[in-house]
Amino acid sequence: MKMPTKFRTHCPFCKTHTEHKVERVKKGKASSMTRITRQKHRHQGIGNAGKFSKVPGGDKPTKKVALRYRCTVCKKAYQKKCFRAGKFELTG
Repeated sequence: MKMPTKFRTHCPFCKTHTEHKVERVKKGKASSMTRITRQKHRHQGIGNAGKFSKVPGGDKPTKKVALRYRCTVCKKAYQKKCFRAGKFELTG
């Protein structure tokens, strides 16, 4: 899917249609002690409970794309609902 980096759309803060810049949201830094690691520590050494396998079908064929829209007038940014896309490209 190709999407332009700048286009006019509705701004929820200005309450009018203004030009927006689009940027892809990068993944944040993961915490060192996630829920899964705590779960693994708790079940360590109890039979088969320590083995966490992947989902039985493998990974999903597409990944979710999160976008951040920034209004060029009021400079406020917001995110809309993520969507799935096989290939995603921002065009100039």
